[in-house]
Amino acid sequence: MSPAQAIETTDAAPQVVTTAEGTPPAVAETPLRDGAPAGDGASTDGKAAAVPKEVLPPTAEESEQQGLPPVVPEERNASMGQGLARIAETGDPQVPRAAESRDSRPDGTTGTESPLDAGSAATSYWNPGGVLGVDVSSHQGRFVDWSSASAYGARFAYVKATENDDYANPYFSDQYEGSAASGMYRGAYHFALPNMSSGSEQADFFVRNGGGWSADGKTLPPLLDVEFNPYPSLGNTCYNMTPSQMVAWIADFSRQMQVLTGRKPMIYTAASWWNQCTGNSTAFGDHALHVARYGTTTPGTMPAGWTRQDVWQYTDSGPVIGDWNQWNGDLASLESFVRNDSDSPDARAAAAISAVVSAAPELGAVTSGVVCGLVDGGCYQGFTTGAVIWSSGTGAVISANGPIRNAWMAAGAQNGALGYPKASQVCGIRDGGCYQSFQNGEVLWSNASGAHISKAGVIRTAYRAAGAENGALGFPTGAQACGLRDGGCYQSFQRGEILWSPASGAQISKASPIRTAYRAARAENGILGYPIASEICGLKLEGCYQAYQNGEILYSSKTGAHISRPGAIRDLYRSSKAENGVLGFPDSDETCGLKNGGCYQSFQGGEIIWSATTGAQITNNSAIRTTYRAAGAENSLLGYPVNAQICGIRDGGCYQSFQGGEIFWSTASGANISRQGGIRNLYRSIGAENGRLGFPTTAEICGLRDSGCYQSFQGGEIFWSPSTGAELVTTGSIRTAYRSAGAENSALGYPLAKETCGLRDGGCYQSFQRGEILWSSKTGARITANGPIRTTYRQSGAENGTLGYPTNNQACTTSTRCTQTFQRGTLTWTPTTGVKRT
Repeated sequence: MSPAQAIETTDAAPQVVTTAEGTPPAVAETPLRDGAPAGDGASTDGKAAAVPKEVLPPTAEESEQQGLPPVVPEERNASMGQGLARIAETGDPQVPRAAESRDSRPDGTTGTESPLDAGSAATSYWNPGGVLGVDVSSHQGRFVDWSSASAYGARFAYVKATENDDYANPYFSDQYEGSAASGMYRGAYHFALPNMSSGSEQADFFVRNGGGWSADGKTLPPLLDVEFNPYPSLGNTCYNMTPSQMVAWIADFSRQMQVLTGRKPMIYTAASWWNQCTGNSTAFGDHALHVARYGTTTPGTMPAGWTRQDVWQYTDSGPVIGDWNQWNGDLASLESFVRNDSDSPDARAAAAISAVVSAAPELGAVTSGVVCGLVDGGCYQGFTTGAVIWSSGTGAVISANGPIRNAWMAAGAQNGALGYPKASQVCGIRDGGCYQSFQNGEVLWSNASGAHISKAGVIRTAYRAAGAENGALGFPTGAQACGLRDGGCYQSFQRGEILWSPASGAQISKASPIRTAYRAARAENGILGYPIASEICGLKLEGCYQAYQNGEILYSSKTGAHISRPGAIRDLYRSSKAENGVLGFPDSDETCGLKNGGCYQSFQGGEIIWSATTGAQITNNSAIRTTYRAAGAENSLLGYPVNAQICGIRDGGCYQSFQGGEIFWSTASGANISRQGGIRNLYRSIGAENGRLGFPTTAEICGLRDSGCYQSFQGGEIFWSPSTGAELVTTGSIRTAYRSAGAENSALGYPLAKETCGLRDGGCYQSFQRGEILWSSKTGARITANGPIRTTYRQSGAENGTLGYPTNNQACTTSTRCTQTFQRGTLTWTPTTGVKRT
């Protein structure tokens, strides 16, 4: 809505009283003094009405010569209705009218003629009848024609006293006393500039400069003029303030006026401005209303919060002087309004307080009269044991001396978060405690907890839903504190606390090992964030858990309380049925910073280990996990697990794979590592535990001759060296003979091939670096070492030749004689004869 549209009109045209000739009388055209711009008294054709010099405000030079207060520049001296008048003419409250000047009057008269004189300009002005009044400011100067205004029908007057906290009307005393001398009720008004200083500061300045009130039967209540901003330098129509800021400012002004004068200020405004700039606030419906609306025969729709006006300013260019107003009632009701008597809120308060006092002898002696002017029009009366406090919303309620009242007072009493008491204190609750309800909460007290506020809101709702002081939390031990992470709040109780955030809602964190762990993890500031549900118990092993924004805490009597935070470890834990699965409850928190950025968490039944490469994997409590940990876990050659333990293999065995190998277990073999390399490759190629080797019975052992390694299995061994690779030595006579000879440290060295059977007479043999071992059922296992004898034996066809199988190992008695016996002969070697058969 544009400023021009903000003016309220009706279809009914104003009634205009004309002269006998039927036309408005002419107004003399006289140039303004010293060429000053046309002011409020300008005619519609732009020429100023005649204004005798002797009634004009003095110039700055005249003021200095006469010792008068200085003339204040127009840009800091607004008057009531100035915004509406400008809108009517210019369409903008901050664009002055052509006729606007401090040196003229809005009625276009000189101030000397009587409006009752036949043929005068005043006879052309319409009025709504009833009890009329007028308001003036420094624009009307020191010498105001109050007698003419009274003769026209004015019975009350408002005089501008102040503006902001730095301007006082230099003619206030003369105007105020002049209106009283003419027999009018009179009062002072303050023109608000809300974005220049606080409401209370402007109220203080107003009262110091004439804005007070006394119950003398002559003084109107102080009037707050809050309307369209007339100064472009101070921002937009609403002074660049939000509706909530504007409402807070008006409330601040009103509270301070009630403190200083004992009476609420009447509010002057226009419905269009009020609804726009306060956001249709209904917070001031208990204040008297002075509404402005021009060019119509009715005051129109009321601003939000009011159903009727007390005073209507119906014109800014009325007869004689200033702006003209109508009281909404008869003269007797105006007199009652001035006195603030009979049906006033203060009178109702006194009656209600008296009724409570008559039924409460425990209050003791009176220590004060009924004092009003509290926030929202409240009143109180003091007694030796407390006070009775009244507001229109709560009635009269006893506030007894003691810790509850002390807590309420410390929180700002009726001006604080709790507001007024709604009911008297109630005692005899749990642990001999007491409580009292207020407009916005309650105060609870017990000897153990002291008195603390439970203010209205989500935390209090959760507290009451949990049974309040009769529930698990007991009494509050501190006030609600806000400003936590993400805009959260919390409140402490005897047995826990309630935490709230917009995202999580209000949740109980009751005193327990879970809460201890949560607080140790920095509560809402830690990795968990806020709780999203209350603690839930009844799990196995007397367990409990509580869910949070970023994880949960699980507790059992055997493991204590530990965090399960979001991530792959928690996901795997939950998918394995959490505490009801093989892992049971966690017995540590998750620990990170392992090799390659890994993490792990231990549980009753094992642990979960995670790395970016392998993901999260379980290592169950078992011999496999024991072996893994003994080897150094993820820091060992095995690295991280790549799958879970798998059981149900041969002989009821189990195995688990890791980055660097596997661990196999069976009842007969125990748990042993099969690490990556040639030995493991050969083992897997012959069927691993399902092959002839069965399960490993040792880990791989290295550091052998020529940097070799070996590993024992149920069915043999695998040897490896860089030059020979990995070869199998199975169980049996050949392996026994090899080991008896010293295995890789013997003359044979490392095996070159696996054992081969199916020879003549069911025999077997195996080749080694420096010889071989042959076996038959008749001869057993015998070594034929590399050398002339083995060469001759092989040239004769070995076991298939005339010699058959060896019946003993080659034996050398000296370095010059060696011999070996076979089934059908003996081979002897000397350097002289070479190999000879006998």
